[in-house]
Amino acid sequence: MKYIVERFRRFCGFLTGFVFFFSGIVKLLDPVGAGLVMDEYFSFMHLGFLSPISKTAGTAFAFAETIIGTALITGVWRRQTAIAAMAFQGFFTLLTLALVIFNPEMDCGCFGEAIHLTHMQTFIKNLVLCALLAAAFIPLRGLGRPLRRKFVSFSIVTMSVTAFMFYSWAYIPMVDFTDYKPGTELASAHSSADDMYEARFIYEKDGVRESFDLTHLPDSTWTFVSTETVVKEGYKAPVTLSFTDSDGEYADARASEGKVMVISVYDPDMRKGKWIRTARFITEAGKAGFTPILLTASSAGEMESIMEGLPEDAASALGRCLYHSDRKTLITMNRSNGGATYFNDGTLIRKWAFRALPDSSRLEEVAAGNGIEESIDKDTKGSLGFQGFLLYVFAVMLLL
Repeated sequence: MKYIVERFRRFCGFLTGFVFFFSGIVKLLDPVGAGLVMDEYFSFMHLGFLSPISKTAGTAFAFAETIIGTALITGVWRRQTAIAAMAFQGFFTLLTLALVIFNPEMDCGCFGEAIHLTHMQTFIKNLVLCALLAAAFIPLRGLGRPLRRKFVSFSIVTMSVTAFMFYSWAYIPMVDFTDYKPGTELASAHSSADDMYEARFIYEKDGVRESFDLTHLPDSTWTFVSTETVVKEGYKAPVTLSFTDSDGEYADARASEGKVMVISVYDPDMRKGKWIRTARFITEAGKAGFTPILLTASSAGEMESIMEGLPEDAASALGRCLYHSDRKTLITMNRSNGGATYFNDGTLIRKWAFRALPDSSRLEEVAAGNGIEESIDKDTKGSLGFQGFLLYVFAVMLLL
């Protein structure tokens, strides 16, 4: 009987550890997204002055969550890990209770962009985790001792997660869970609304009203009442990418015409060298056959001030393709400030972080290639890379 109880407690700890690890690693996959969620929490708690450290704080919490999950799975330092896990979970359970009560318009961010939960679903999830932790570690005695090799597996996974965190911080996520993922079609690529809407005809008979489509109209015993236009069942609305020129006129359609390279700058406060590198990339993209579009989350006046401090050729390259959009749109489309996003006839093909912008020869290769193949290749490599990393760390935790 004692053995069964010990196994049950260990299973509860392992299950909680898995949730902690998965929740943390999908946020480490996207540090910018974790920072956006943390910024919303700061606003909710009236701590807006902490907004400048949102990305750092969000990443730190995600890293702590992942390491606690690793410790729970491997079973090392069980007493200390139990105290840390219960304190961590208790704090966030109280925080999500506040979200349920006040119901602010924000996402809990428990699983990053991968899984979205309502405030109530998050609160229930946290209550379940509290119960599992209580079953696993209360009372804080008789927790047993881990095998010595588990300290080795814990160390290997910790170093691997740290390397993964720094990679994600420097580049864009390996797997994209946002609305602007590869294969997404922009709304401006649609020349008409025929695919989106359909007409429904309302008829009445014996005081009962029903809706019919054009191919299934009722017989003459029904009386016509009205016509309404509705979104087709199962239709998924395409993503919009709204931006304006210096005169304030919308130019969304430009992103849907041919091969377009969108360079997005959601934080214009970049150093001079980075702006010069952006201008050089814009020039190279144009020579390779792309239509370059520079989208900034700034006013025309702010950009004029920035370009005044740049060399004439760089300022000219930026000014020729300069448009303006909102920060939220740009940071959702590409997590890298100054990153590039390739659209082919309105379909998103792939993205690059600023640190990994393709050179002129690579741009020519991409422009001459098949957009769909490029999209599939990049998406597949990213997904397989992340899945391979997860398989590796779980193999180390469970088999070593």
